[in-house]
Amino acid sequence: MSLSRTQTTFAPPVMEARRWIDGVSFPDDRPLINVSQAAPVDPPPAPLRAAMAKALDEADTHLYGPVLGLPALRTELAAQWSAHYGGSVQADQVAITSGCNQAFAAVISAICTEGDEVILPTPWYFNHKMWLDMAGVTAVPLATGADLVPDPQDARALITPRTRAIALVTPNNPGGVEYPAEVVEAFFDLARETGLRLIVDETYRDFDSRPAPPHGLQQQQDWDQTLVQLYSFSKAYRLTGHRVGAAITSSALLAEMEKFLDTVTICPTQLGQKAALWGLQNLSQWVAGERDEILDRRAAITDNMPMLEARGWRLMGLGAYFAYMQHPFADSSADLAPRLVQDAGVLALPGTMFMPEDDPAGARQFRIAFANVDRAGIAALFERLASLSWPLADPGAGA
Repeated sequence: MSLSRTQTTFAPPVMEARRWIDGVSFPDDRPLINVSQAAPVDPPPAPLRAAMAKALDEADTHLYGPVLGLPALRTELAAQWSAHYGGSVQADQVAITSGCNQAFAAVISAICTEGDEVILPTPWYFNHKMWLDMAGVTAVPLATGADLVPDPQDARALITPRTRAIALVTPNNPGGVEYPAEVVEAFFDLARETGLRLIVDETYRDFDSRPAPPHGLQQQQDWDQTLVQLYSFSKAYRLTGHRVGAAITSSALLAEMEKFLDTVTICPTQLGQKAALWGLQNLSQWVAGERDEILDRRAAITDNMPMLEARGWRLMGLGAYFAYMQHPFADSSADLAPRLVQDAGVLALPGTMFMPEDDPAGARQFRIAFANVDRAGIAALFERLASLSWPLADPGAGA
């Protein structure tokens, strides 16, 4: 009997990692430092919770809504997107989805069929790889260099007649790297030239350190025939449990995606959408403060990094919620990650969860998701990592 698609897809990494702490006790003076998941753990701010409570008394909050989302939310996001990127986005070019992962799944379902290919830079976002596996679409790894920034010319060499899209995440998950505007725009030019879709997942856009827009793709003529932007309200407004994301592209492609969305969820949650709309209209200053806090934690990573560099660690990428590191030890990060819980009271994901099985680089890497760890917690994290006395790899291994 043949295996199902889910049986041939790897287990959800964050859920697998959580099992490493089952039954483990952590003393009060050395609590677990959890840097495994890129999601805020605090609730939405009080004014947003009050607005959500009010929305619960509105009858339509509890009913089906339009498959592609509330018109008011689509209109507001289109206006803010236009202002941010210096382009022109219309409401009919915006779809609201049940989280950003669903937006990606809907796009792939609309543009791909069995045996097609999508190019993913490595280290890749594991949920993108999981969905491609379950959809029968081949994920073609695009190796990145020491700076974790993909090269459009390397991508060109991977394009075949079955290639349908290139998918980028910037600021990157897991690497944290903010792709330079000229790199993203070169990928757009390549995709347009070759008739591909360029999927740009900008879940962490609100925490980009650059004051200027991250790219100018929507200033390009007919941008929506090539570009698909993905977004999540989860991180900016702490709405992870309400599952609200978005896709910005052509109305024609959204019409194809609507078939998938109607079949899977019928419509996004009304309460989450109303919360996202209220947040867009009222919380810009609050989000700016959240961004400042994340940037300060990013700076704390840089401040503490010399402690680990002296012990052979290397910071490969840093930004948004993530620090991506190369460790100095002999064993694979896949084996070290569960031991890290026992020996250091730290829960982190190994690089093997973000790499193809045949790529040895992941064995030397860890992702540190620092969004829920303040400066003091980051200092404690680095002290624990610096105290590890595991056997070291041969000099130059994995460089």
